[in-house]
Amino acid sequence: MKQSIFNSQSSLRFKRFSNKGYALFACLGRVVLVGVLTVPTLSHAKAGTLTTHVEAAADTLSRKEMKLDEVVVTGSRAPLTALQSAKIVKVITADDIHRAAVETVNDVLKLATGVDVRQRGGFGVQTDISINGGTFDQITILLNGVNISNPQTGHNATDFPVSLSDIERIEVLEGAAARVFGTSAFSGAINIVTRRNEDKGLDLNLQAGSFGTVGGDARVTLGGKVKTHVSAGYMRSDGGTTNSDFDKGHVFVDARMSTRHADLDFQLGVSQQDYGASTFYSAKYNDQWEKTTHLVTSLGATIKNVYRDMEIKPTVYYNKFIDHYQLIHGKTGAQAGENYHNLDVMGASVNAHMSWLLGKTAVGADLRHEHILSTAYGELMAERDWENIHGSDRKYDHKGSRTNASFFAEHNVILGGFTLSAGVLANRNTGLDSRMRFYPGIDLSYRPSDAWKLFASWNKALRMPTYTDLYTANSVQQGDRTLRPERNDTYKTGLSYRTQGVEATASAFYSRGKDMIDWVYATAESTKYKAMNIGRLTNMGYNVEVALHPTEWVASSPITAVTLGYARIHQRHATDEPIYRSLYALEYLRDKFTASLSHRIWRALSARWDMRWQHRMNGYHPYAKVDAKLLWRQPRYELYLKADNLTAHRYYDLGGVRQPGLWLMAGASIHL
Repeated sequence: MKQSIFNSQSSLRFKRFSNKGYALFACLGRVVLVGVLTVPTLSHAKAGTLTTHVEAAADTLSRKEMKLDEVVVTGSRAPLTALQSAKIVKVITADDIHRAAVETVNDVLKLATGVDVRQRGGFGVQTDISINGGTFDQITILLNGVNISNPQTGHNATDFPVSLSDIERIEVLEGAAARVFGTSAFSGAINIVTRRNEDKGLDLNLQAGSFGTVGGDARVTLGGKVKTHVSAGYMRSDGGTTNSDFDKGHVFVDARMSTRHADLDFQLGVSQQDYGASTFYSAKYNDQWEKTTHLVTSLGATIKNVYRDMEIKPTVYYNKFIDHYQLIHGKTGAQAGENYHNLDVMGASVNAHMSWLLGKTAVGADLRHEHILSTAYGELMAERDWENIHGSDRKYDHKGSRTNASFFAEHNVILGGFTLSAGVLANRNTGLDSRMRFYPGIDLSYRPSDAWKLFASWNKALRMPTYTDLYTANSVQQGDRTLRPERNDTYKTGLSYRTQGVEATASAFYSRGKDMIDWVYATAESTKYKAMNIGRLTNMGYNVEVALHPTEWVASSPITAVTLGYARIHQRHATDEPIYRSLYALEYLRDKFTASLSHRIWRALSARWDMRWQHRMNGYHPYAKVDAKLLWRQPRYELYLKADNLTAHRYYDLGGVRQPGLWLMAGASIHL
């Protein structure tokens, strides 16, 4: 939104307080802007949302930079300032997203050094996302702090019901976080935070490009007592490789109302994808097809000043996942490899926190029920209980359900430059047994100065098998109903440095897993991948990221940003089970290097270059990929040209699924 300025006073943009006694006087007689913290790492935010509460000011204003280390964020399950928080979270801002040559959330996550994105189809169609050597089933996906993970399979967890234009930032928490997000946060969590602070307006975007790809999206913001955002998008393509065509669309509604005593939040999103699945699930069949529908909705409240500064946040949510898969497109029936799955997830949670003499304490609870109707997954129902399938003469004849109850407790102590955050999760899952299990965690940080932070943590986690792990039975895969849940301990340590124009983070982790789940060939003669607990699996590695912002030193610098990142993982595996080939867990990303350059070209024309080099274990060849974007940016409109895989390099992210060559997209955006 463009803002009119009616005076000629110089303006200051606060990014960090300098913690100097005279800092306030620098504001006198000037316009003060509070800006977004454009950092690649930011201290851990609210347990439910990982969020920071800062707003972006208009880029067209000439601003000076000042330190802002005292901005209030919420840390762990109780609020802490960014300076105090013991956690480090990777934050990808709206500006990072806007300038990069990306089309989907999955593309954006490739920019995070510690995240492994294994893409099957283009434009976010069927993508596996994992963190720090884990698998795609071991992360929690959140939308504005609400868990939208898919317990059927992590393959479909990334069917996000939002456009990139909806997103304020994406926050990535690496490592086990069970005591914050529940047991599904086994190796990390990803939270998508949507835009909520802008005034009335309309955004339109249209684009077209290679392989018959066309699409667009629109977003409208309505003011009033209930501020409402509505967006919708659609895209179709013939696909860049054989049988990779797709049609997909989404609708998203976000509404917020504030009163004296409470803030109310509502969100509703629906996404649908219909796509050729090539050899996505088996190299033996190249005419696979799939259609998925994903609905997410939640209603939450923040009740303020219940007792002194106590806040209570209750939330209820409902997710629905519908999956229709054909092993051979057009052939129906169980014998032909056709399956239908209909999954309902209902949950309710509450979190309360308050400050007192000995620190900040938070307690909470979460109840989540998962129920699946299927033609293959779950227990066989009596024939009288079979349910009709919309649009098919087949019936759902299998079902399964489980309920997970979690209780959280956490306490935070802040003494000078030290922050100690300790907590525990008590968890019971009916799919396991009636026992209550406990998963503790400790986070510690020390700040020797405003620029430096040292941090360390230890956390435990558990992951229940997905319905796919338990019940799959077809010509190429066989699940196992006796699978034990995965368990792990994660240790992490590191340091971060932040000063004007420079941000750097270095960290190391050690994750010790037990009863890890994978799909394997037991021998060279095996014809089916079988799900099994493959024993002990240890991932250890390190991650280094550096970001430079030359315009914070010289405002007229043609180079606006440079980022470099490198991650390396080493894996140790110990088992008594015979394993000839691993499908997922042992195909970890050993090396990943990322680099980006943003620069001005002429007047309103700028460019962004992204390079990614990676080396995956288990027989994959290393590859490098370059993407680029040209952007002409004006207050009311933008024109852009994106190039994905600029060198048309031939590469594979997963199995024998070849990725497209050069993919060009041109488009325009209008802001009204």
